[in-house]
Amino acid sequence: MPAMRPLPLLVAALLGACAAIPPTPTNDPVLQPLGHGLWLLPGRFPRDRQPDGNSLVLEGQTGLVLVDSGRHAEHSQALLDFAARRGRPITHVVNTHWHLDHLGGNARLRDALPGLEVIGSPAVARAVGERFATFRRDLEGMLADPKTTADVREMIRVDLALYDRAAALVPTRSIDGPPQALSLAGRELTIGHETAASDGDLWIFDRASGVLAVGDLVTLPVPFLDTACPARWREALGRIDALPFGRLLPGHGPVMDRSTWRRWRAGFDALLDCAASDAPARTCSARWIEDLGPLLAPPEHAVAHGMIGHYFAQRLRAPDRDRFCSAAGA
Repeated sequence: MPAMRPLPLLVAALLGACAAIPPTPTNDPVLQPLGHGLWLLPGRFPRDRQPDGNSLVLEGQTGLVLVDSGRHAEHSQALLDFAARRGRPITHVVNTHWHLDHLGGNARLRDALPGLEVIGSPAVARAVGERFATFRRDLEGMLADPKTTADVREMIRVDLALYDRAAALVPTRSIDGPPQALSLAGRELTIGHETAASDGDLWIFDRASGVLAVGDLVTLPVPFLDTACPARWREALGRIDALPFGRLLPGHGPVMDRSTWRRWRAGFDALLDCAASDAPARTCSARWIEDLGPLLAPPEHAVAHGMIGHYFAQRLRAPDRDRFCSAAGA
């Protein structure tokens, strides 16, 4: 989820009511094995700071490929420490999109690995060149406001430090257009490009395991609509469903099988349909909670109500709700 302007910062504070995803027992002290040479570093929603997105590690013949690098130093350091324990170099990072909780760790990784190849969509460079200065000004204004709480000030300082390293967040290689077959570190992948949750989302399909990493094309406890084009997002999910994956890794939340994924997708479609009706936002968020069922723990229900209410007011029912639907996200 992006945390680059004041409103998302408030949403992130709301997310603090979510419990962190509990780790499951593994043969690694931090990362969870998914089999077939894959490991998951789960993202977190702590109460007192902005989130980190999920990171996926894929082991190839010549090294490790990362999908997303998180925001906070301990997240990216956990990835570096894992590589050291495995005795394998990190050769590539693929960023699913430009939100800081998915690519902020690039700077730390590139400090440690100067030859690292970073792959992302052209939207990453656009965001760095055209948006980050505005986001920085917004955050500096919040920092100067005496009403800003200590917890939020710390969140702001983390993100400002990443804006200071903006050049290190830009990909060394950009991908868009139709899906491409790539071999990274000897791992055979297919990477696709969509305009959906942002103006440039990449999905990564690992052919050996059947695992599909989709970044914020799928998120829990709700879809993150801060920079989304809802109509294109719905279309993108149809193309995602046609891919031959067995498991899906969302940008936030646990790994899904196909039945779980289809439950989430049906809930997403129903949410957009409800937003287009005259039903109260609370009715729509209650339906989302009912549609997702066991995907949302009871403590997450209040969070889902709050976030969906926010997104209805600021995005789905706002006069400029389609402003991120152009190719450049303008």
